Amino acid sequence: MTPPEVPPVPFEFPAPPDPAALPLPPAAHPARGVKLLRGVVYEMHGGSRPLELDLWLPTGGDAPAPVVVFVHGGGWRTGLRDDMGPRFRSWRPGPFARLVEAGFAVACPDYRLSGEAQFPAQRDDLAAALRLLHGRAGELGIDASRTVLWGESAGAHLAAHTALTTGVTGIEPVRGCVCWYGPSDLGALAEDHEGAFDPDDPGTFEALLLGTAPGADAGRATAASPVAHVTAQAPPFLLLHGTADTVVPARQSVRLAEALREAGVSVDLRLVEGAQHLWSGISDERVAECFGTSVEFALGHTR
Repeated sequence: MTPPEVPPVPFEFPAPPDPAALPLPPAAHPARGVKLLRGVVYEMHGGSRPLELDLWLPTGGDAPAPVVVFVHGGGWRTGLRDDMGPRFRSWRPGPFARLVEAGFAVACPDYRLSGEAQFPAQRDDLAAALRLLHGRAGELGIDASRTVLWGESAGAHLAAHTALTTGVTGIEPVRGCVCWYGPSDLGALAEDHEGAFDPDDPGTFEALLLGTAPGADAGRATAASPVAHVTAQAPPFLLLHGTADTVVPARQSVRLAEALREAGVSVDLRLVEGAQHLWSGISDERVAECFGTSVEFALGHTR
């Protein structure tokens, strides 16, 4: 007797796991007193790669460590989460291990690049990374309530935007924000570049981030600009920018400093004489001074 046919059951993929419930990766020890967790998943978007962060943690001490969240640059188009820029690649120990030596835990997150998603996806990814740090703080031995954001170039733009819009994204306010040579007013780039930037060019890094040229949608360019989100509730800022920067003019940091001061927010603007983008054009000693100034700012605002 032929058994009756049983209709196939359609296969359904299970829902993605909650990143907060995933096991932490095994630890490496790249330097004395430093524990490194590479590839901690913090967000999973449908149709996109899992977003990960690296965690540099101190191995000693009884009190939970304050946190520096470092946001990499690359024109929102490329970049590596653990790269502070070419001037730091030869440092031994590296900059993140030095931050751990100074008493911090350091988180270096991925975010969706402009080839994957348009703004504000990148800012929302950083907010998700901060939520994970808060949610797993006890497990990690960190004090996420004492967090400073630190970004360079496009990462400085994202760090500033994230620090200024915590009320929009629903995350805890941060204690401070360090910005190295970051864009702050996308609608003013043509003026600040003195005509060398075409706001109607759909192929610029800024246009690829927005999904349209800044000149074609002034409202969208404004919404993506940190200067448009400054309020009296903003955290303290440290802005470092080279006077010879032809990629992001120093006037962009001046604009953000002016907006912060007008709102009554503490801001320290340091214009680094002769420095090009990525701290090119200045000595190793002056690069180390920029790093040291930033560490001191972070220490001062997380004690």
